[in-house]
Amino acid sequence: MKIVFGCDPNATDFKKHLMAYVEELGHEVADFGSDDPIYANVAFKVAEAVAAGEYDRGIVVCGTGIGVSIAANKVKGAYAACVHDVYQAQRAALSNNANIITMGSQVIGTKLAECMVKEYLSCTYDPNSRSKDKVQRIVDFENE
Repeated sequence: MKIVFGCDPNATDFKKHLMAYVEELGHEVADFGSDDPIYANVAFKVAEAVAAGEYDRGIVVCGTGIGVSIAANKVKGAYAACVHDVYQAQRAALSNNANIITMGSQVIGTKLAECMVKEYLSCTYDPNSRSKDKVQRIVDFENE
């Protein structure tokens, strides 16, 4: 898979660690930065690239993961889930068809982040799952 990363300046080392880990898992990675203290700008850029199909998934990091999640979700076709544990990372893909995950470099450690990223990237949304109507309603609302 092609995975694009972005972060705010405070999460640079955390992001670089995760990028190296994702490469070790065999995925292609791209880095959209960021040196921009306005984390929304990199979140928008990652979300636009994922929504356009240039990348399969995105991972965006800030201090808590909340701000970049809110920003990424403003982009049509981007579905970002802020995750804090492995189960959430799994369900982001399996139940919610999230094409982006966000996380906080100041609230989780790198080993947990590795586990979450590995689980997220190993899961694929099942369009025939019991969540299909819920996910479809989100897409329909976005397109209204």
